[in-house]
Parts: sequence; C-alpha cells; structure tokens
Amino acid sequence: MGEVKVIGASLSLFCCRIEWALKLKGVEYEYIEEDLRNKSSILLQYNPVHKKVPVLVHKGKPVAESLVILEYIDETWKQNPILPADPFEKSVVRFWSRFVDEKCVVGAWAACCAQEHEKEEAIKSAQESLGILDKQIESRKFLGGEKLGFLDLVVGSLPNWLEFIEELGGIKLVDPEKFPSLHAWAQNFFEIPIIKERTPMAKDLINYCKTSGLAPNKKQV
Repeated sequence: MGEVKVIGASLSLFCCRIEWALKLKGVEYEYIEEDLRNKSSILLQYNPVHKKVPVLVHKGKPVAESLVILEYIDETWKQNPILPADPFEKSVVRFWSRFVDEKCVVGAWAACCAQEHEKEEAIKSAQESLGILDKQIESRKFLGGEKLGFLDLVVGSLPNWLEFIEELGGIKLVDPEKFPSLHAWAQNFFEIPIIKERTPMAKDLINYCKTSGLAPNKKQV
C-alpha cells in the first residue's frame, strides 16, 4: 500500500492508538519520534495547521488527528476491520469515541488544572463522564463486539493517562469500586500483546513532566 510513516510522541495517549491500529492490521510503518518542546520541520510540513501529533503519512500524503487517522487506517487496510460495517453501529462507535476525547479526556485535564476552589466541582464533573463510560462498557471484554475494535483503541489510551493526571494534579478520579467495568476492561485490554508492548506508562509521563517543567496550569499534555 506504499510507504507509511507515523509522526508521534511515545508518551501521547493519542499517538499510541495509531500504532495499535497499524499493528492490529499488520501494517509496517516507520515511526518518527517528535520532540514537542522543539517541533521539527517534518511535523510543521505535514501538519502546518495544528502543529500536533499524531500524523500518519501514507504515500506522501498526511492525515492528522487520531480519530480521523483511525478511520483512514480502517478504510485503507481492510484486514482485521476495527469499525463495524453497519452504518448505525458505526455511528455509535463514532459518538462514544468523541465522548471519550471531548468529555473524559478534557474533563480529567480540567480537573487537574482547576484552581483549589474549583477543583471539587471539576473532579465531580470528570467522574460523571467516567461513570457514563463505565455504564457503557457494562463488563464487556471488547467494546467492538467479539474482538478488539475502534472504541477499544480509543478507550485504551485512558487508564494510564488518568493515573498520570491523578499524580500530576494531586487528585483522585478513578476508583475500581466506583468504576468496576472500566477497571475490569482495562485489566484485560493491557494483557493483549500488541497493546502491552506499546503503552505509555504513568510513571514515564510523570518523569517527562518533571524534566520538562510542565505544570497543571499550563495548557499542554
């Protein structure tokens, strides 16, 4: 299918999704690690608008934003489909994927960055979104049905990142007793070999934050 490159950051929750999908499809690719503190000319060339990772480059053409890239991968390489064929089921997956990014990720980061007098309310709001996600999982082994799918790859980037957010912000968001389905699902997900070998760990994110001088009140992850 032509040359494939992934421009990413190894600790990014958005970038690991792309590598998981390519590995699941059996697609060989060249990985280019990006220094987000000193963005390279290749990143600025292929994503001049947002200047963010991940970027998939296929046959010299760039595709940006993780959810868009995942769909591109599924449409380009037909083996091991990660999106359902049924239009309605596909729309449901898209809805929940956006929910994860726009509610769970944004809500957790907002709780981490919140000022002291706003923190309690921000944590409550983030946990409400996680509770909705927990109910959606409903003790299922895979969110894509009988096998690993699109939504699994999206949700799979959350658990370790949430642990990092808790440490960074000095807050508690996730409790296995409060969110049992999410906890059980994550335990199973991270035992899958292609997932385990390419998962950003919370401790590495913390170390990166410390060495980079990042603080919760700075709008970057």
